[in-house]
Amino acid sequence: MRDSRLARLAEVLTSHSTRLQKGERVLIEAFDIPDEFVNELIEATIRCGAIPVIELKHNLVLRQMYRKYGEDAFKLMGDLEKYRMQKMDAYIGVRGNFNICEMSDVPVSKMRHLQKHVFQPVHHDIRLKTKWVVLRYPNASMAQQAGMSTETFEDFYFEVCTMDYGRMSHAMQALKEYMERTDRVRLVGLDTDLEFSIKGIPAVPCGGEYNIPDGECFTAPVRDSVNGRIHFNTPTIYQGVPFSEIEFVFKNGKIISATADKAKRLNEILDTDTGARYIGEFSLGFNPLIKKPMLDILFDEKIAGSFHFTPGNAYDHADNGNRSQVHWDLVMIQTPEFGGGEIYFDDVLIRKDGRFVVPQLRALNPENLLERNNGHGKPGFVEEEEELLEEVLA
Repeated sequence: MRDSRLARLAEVLTSHSTRLQKGERVLIEAFDIPDEFVNELIEATIRCGAIPVIELKHNLVLRQMYRKYGEDAFKLMGDLEKYRMQKMDAYIGVRGNFNICEMSDVPVSKMRHLQKHVFQPVHHDIRLKTKWVVLRYPNASMAQQAGMSTETFEDFYFEVCTMDYGRMSHAMQALKEYMERTDRVRLVGLDTDLEFSIKGIPAVPCGGEYNIPDGECFTAPVRDSVNGRIHFNTPTIYQGVPFSEIEFVFKNGKIISATADKAKRLNEILDTDTGARYIGEFSLGFNPLIKKPMLDILFDEKIAGSFHFTPGNAYDHADNGNRSQVHWDLVMIQTPEFGGGEIYFDDVLIRKDGRFVVPQLRALNPENLLERNNGHGKPGFVEEEEELLEEVLA
């Protein structure tokens, strides 16, 4: 029996996220996901008049390749994938992980070859210039990460992945405009007091166009402007290795001290290249359905009341000039149950304990982003917040 939720998710990815048009070619890269969902993606793509190109991958096989390959093999892989990606108009990447630590024993030197010859030239240099979206696929392992039963997690997953992202996009415009007229940012929290500038760098609202789930607005700090200290209170995983208690000290943009539960591996990653010790992204998260971390960055970076601060490569859409093979989103949650905190834009408190406090941004607080029946069978904001938002965007 077909699961209607899969069909709905496929529709979101093809019609909303990548906005496929007749004749366009889309690469659908599926990692350890059921054939049923790949078939739904094929059907949804063809309904749009587009051409699906399918690549099925398996993490157990990839691990063996990465462990055994020499640099020449990584270069060949990158050349082939680069050629294929150049032929595409769009990309949909669906990643299922039965074991999020599958790549944990791939040597750092091998991962650097992978970043240099595959991730950078294929994904950063080509894919990010197409229409693209990436997401995880739910399974029992992912439910365990979230601390939920499989059934409960699946219900949560499909609710958050198929929410009304068009509605969220409307609400984000005021934040985009606020960020783009801001110079100085200050982040305050437990063991955290950090200052930097975002002057002159675009802000990019994300409402399901690139990630599912979504719910963030990102920019980047002026590269040399970051000073102070930050302690990330959210566990993270990078290259298959879990980390916790990451803390950075910055001087003139550079991470001059980095500690964590795995400090040696952390500093090996930060020493990948010069740009890895500078920040390529700063983003505010506000998805109202995501409230706690689950060691999956596509969910964790969207947690309501969070922000993430990213060592490594900057995106072209919000470019501060930093270049690196690394792009590692690290999350700090500022809701009261995670210690609270404040964010200041040009000395004005704009968010406290995870809630926006300036009037023009309150529409992004959870109760105002969640769908509510307004008496006409349609979702709507709390009435006064919708009126406020219309005034701001007018």
